Amino acid sequence: MTDHDQISRRTAVTAAAASAALLPFATAGPARAVRTGPDVQSGTDAPPRTDAQVFQHGVASGDPLPDGILLWTRVTPEPGAVPGSGRGPDTTVGWEVAADPGFGTVVARGTATTTAAADHTVKADVRGLAPATAYYYRFTAAGTHSPVGRTRTAPAHDAKAPNIRFGVVSCANWEAGYFSPYRHLAARRDLDAVLHLGDYLYEYATGGFPASGKVVRQHSPTHEIITLADYRTRHGVHKTDPDLRALHAAHPMIAIWDDHEFADNAWSGGAVNHTPGAEGDWATRMAAAKRAYFEWMPVRTSTAGTTYRRLRFGKLADLHLLDLRTFRDEQAKPGSGKVDDPGRSITGRAQLDWLKAGLERSDTAWRLVGTSVMISQVAFGSVPAHLLAPLAELLGLPKEGLAVNTDQWDGYTDDRRELLTHLRDRGIGNTVFLTGDIHMAWANEVPVKAATYPATPPVATEFVVTSVTSDNVDDFLHVAPHTVSLVGVAAVRAANRHVKWLDMDSHGYGVLDVSAERTQMDYYTVSDRTDPHATTALARSYRTRSGTQRVERVRQPVR
Repeated sequence: MTDHDQISRRTAVTAAAASAALLPFATAGPARAVRTGPDVQSGTDAPPRTDAQVFQHGVASGDPLPDGILLWTRVTPEPGAVPGSGRGPDTTVGWEVAADPGFGTVVARGTATTTAAADHTVKADVRGLAPATAYYYRFTAAGTHSPVGRTRTAPAHDAKAPNIRFGVVSCANWEAGYFSPYRHLAARRDLDAVLHLGDYLYEYATGGFPASGKVVRQHSPTHEIITLADYRTRHGVHKTDPDLRALHAAHPMIAIWDDHEFADNAWSGGAVNHTPGAEGDWATRMAAAKRAYFEWMPVRTSTAGTTYRRLRFGKLADLHLLDLRTFRDEQAKPGSGKVDDPGRSITGRAQLDWLKAGLERSDTAWRLVGTSVMISQVAFGSVPAHLLAPLAELLGLPKEGLAVNTDQWDGYTDDRRELLTHLRDRGIGNTVFLTGDIHMAWANEVPVKAATYPATPPVATEFVVTSVTSDNVDDFLHVAPHTVSLVGVAAVRAANRHVKWLDMDSHGYGVLDVSAERTQMDYYTVSDRTDPHATTALARSYRTRSGTQRVERVRQPVR
C-alpha cells in the first residue's frame, strides 16, 4: 500500500437520503482565494490560491457498496506540483460526506495524508452509510473546499430493488473529439452508477492513433506514454476535461481497463504497440500504467494488480467485472490455427474459475458481466473487400483482411466454450455481457456454437456500446455515417444470425436499466464528436426478458 492508502477516517450515524438535487456537481461556486503560507521556492508569501487551483482535477466516487463508497480527488499543493512531476509537499486532506448538498447534515468525515509518491491523489473508502441512498461529498485542503460531488450507495444485499440503472461507456480518445457523451450522462439524475468498460485514455503519441486525419485537441505529453510520469500526466490531463469532471462529480463510476490504459492490444507479456528495448521492459511499463490507474481512478486498491471483482445490487443483479489484459496469452495471428488451442487463455485459469463459480452461486435475478472485448462469435469474411481494411485497422489486425478478431474472445475459443457450456449445463440463465472496445454498437444473442444457431438456443445476451470519440468505420473511410458501412452491416448480420443489430458509425453511450422482468439497453448517439456542444439522440433500444436469453427491439427507452 502507498501512503495515500493509509486513510484515517471516522464515520458517524447515517442520515436519510438527500432531498435536493445538486446543480451542477462539477462547480463549487465562485473560486475562493486562500493563503498557502511561505512559497517553498522563494521563501516569500505565496499569492492567494483558489479552490480551482488546489483541486484542479475535480472529485470522483466509485465502486458503490450497500454501506459504503470510495471517494477520490487530487490536490495541487503548489503550482509546480503537476501530475507526474514528483514535486510538492506532503498534504493533509479532509473529507466529509453529507445527506444534503449544503452539508447541513454531515454523516461521515475523516482525513488523509497524500504525498508526491502518490502523485498527490487521495482515496477515502467510506463505510457506515445507508444503502440505496444519495450522498454529497467534498474535500478540504490548503484552507479551501473542493467542488461538491454526488454519489449513491448500492441496495442492501437482500433488498428487492425495483430497478437499477447504469450509464455505459467505452473508448474515449482525447485527440479524436470532445467528451459530450459524458456531459449528457452527467445531466441525468436517474443513474445509480456509470460503468466504464475500458480505454478510458489512449497511450499513443499525438497523431499516432487514427482520428480521421484530424487532431481535435492534442495529447499531453505529446509523445507516447511509457513511464510512470507519462501515465500520470495523461490521466491528469483527462481529468481537466469539463465533461469528464462533471460525470465523475455526478455519479459513482465502476471501471475496468482494456488495452489502451497500457498499450494497444496488450497481453500478459507485451503489446502490439510496445517495442522491447526501444520502449523498455514490458513488465516495468505495465506496472507503471497500473500504478497510475489505481492512483487516478475511483477503483478500490484492494483490487491492486487487477480490476476483476464483483459488486452486488440487492437481489436484482450481480455485476462481475473482468480483467482481460493482465492474464491473457498473446493474440494468435489470423489464419494461424491457434485460436482454438486449449492451452491459450484470455482470462487466465484463476479468473475463469472465479467467474464460473460466481455465476453459479449467484442468487440474483440477473448476472451482468462487464467484459472489455466482445464475447459473441463474429465472422467478418463476408464483408466486401473495400471495408476489410478499415475494419482491420479498427480492430488492430493485419490490413490484408480478416476472418475473425483474434483480440476478442474469438481468438480464445476454448475459454469461451468452457464458459458458455458452463452456463448451459448448469442452467444459469439471465446472463448479460456488457462490452466496449470495438467502436461499434451491437445487440447480440450468445449461443454456445454460432454455426448451429438458431437450431440451438442462446445461453446469454450481449450489449456492446460504441465509442465515446474513438474512430469507427465512417471516420476511417471519411464518408457520411450510415452510407458505405451499411453494406458491411448487412454482410455481418447475414453471416452472423445471432447479431440482431449493429451500428458501425455512431459515437455515444448506453443506458442500461435492469428490473426483475427484463434488462434493457438504450443506445444514444451524439451529433458530432468534434463539437463540444454536441446534442444527443436515442438510436435504438433492445431488451432481454427474464428467462429467454433472447434480444428483442423495444420502441421506447426506459423512463
